[in-house]
Order: sequence, then C-alpha cells, then structure tokens
Amino acid sequence: MSSPPAPRVFVVLALVLAMTAWTAHAAGDAEAGRRGFAKCASCHQVGPSARAGFGPQLNGIIGRQAGTSADYKYSAAMKNSGIVWTEERLAAFLKSPDDVVPGNKMRFFGIRSEQQVADLLAYLRKYQ
Repeated sequence: MSSPPAPRVFVVLALVLAMTAWTAHAAGDAEAGRRGFAKCASCHQVGPSARAGFGPQLNGIIGRQAGTSADYKYSAAMKNSGIVWTEERLAAFLKSPDDVVPGNKMRFFGIRSEQQVADLLAYLRKYQ
C-alpha cells in the first residue's frame, strides 16, 4: 500500500526554500567578492580613485558598453564586440573570457565556481 501524497503545504514550502537558496546564490556575497577581487586587483581597480592599469577600471561596468573606458587601450576584439556588460554577460566572461570575446587581451583562464562569480558581481555592484 502506498503512502498518501505529501500535503501541498510541504511541497510549496520546499519550493520556496529552494528558490530562496537559489536567489541567495545568484545575489552573491559582496564581502566574499571583495576578498575574491584580490586576484583581479593586480590588473583592475574599483572605487573612487580607480584608474586603468594592466586592465580597465571597473567602476560602472554593469551596463557599460565593452571597450569604452577612456583610460584604457582595448584590443580590437573587445572594442568591436558590441557587448553591453549585463550581469549575465559578465558572469559568462568571468567563467571563460576567450569564449565570450575571442582575441581579447585579458590573460585569465576564468573562474569555474558559480558562487565565486556571483560574489564578484555582488562586489562590483557596489561600484555602479
């Protein structure tokens, strides 16, 4: 004899908890992102005094057209990419820069952890 189906309340509760966990993951942890940005900071800067170095400064990166920061000399591939940096596009770029913009100048193999990418995006959101 089979057991009765789970009451709807428990099913709904399970779905809500799963969605909450996913949203928290997608939102990221800005403090963890700040710590993770250390690997980016050798080339990129953020904050009030940020300027380009080996890479462009990243203030206001979300919503900015790729290859347009005035104080950095971008590759032709980046300037001609036509990309506007949405969070989704940045996430893809952080995971695999060469897949998103083949021929770009960034020498970085990517971040495989979705949580680390979400954390970095949360940190970058602070500088919009």
